[in-house]
Amino acid sequence: MAKIGSGHIIYGDEVETLAFDWGSIKILSAPDLTGAERMTFGMVILNPGKGHDRHNHPDADEVIYVVSGEGDQMVDDKPPLRVRPGASIYIPQGVYHSTVNTGWEPMRLIIVYAPPGSERALREIPGCQVIPPGHTP
Repeated sequence: MAKIGSGHIIYGDEVETLAFDWGSIKILSAPDLTGAERMTFGMVILNPGKGHDRHNHPDADEVIYVVSGEGDQMVDDKPPLRVRPGASIYIPQGVYHSTVNTGWEPMRLIIVYAPPGSERALREIPGCQVIPPGHTP
């Protein structure tokens, strides 16, 4: 982790991994890591055939960007739509949503919460395993 002026450069192996039976999450920018006051930024990996259950973020908007893989994205309890690399999904505060990897390879997503705070609830998800920086799940 490097501080550069008022900014930060952080690599994934420098932060802990939140591991679940469906995949993993690395938070790369949040108030406690970088001092970011307006958003949280991270990466999610969904294992093939897996996804995260229907949930919402009562206090934050979320943007999901699909980096690789393909899956089904449900928003607001509407029928899911297929998403692939390049898709940007905006989810307003409090709206229920879920993402399921329907492909054969890991699905990589970038996530942003605004304002920050939703990342703290991730540790409360049943089965969450916190893996220290530099270790693999």
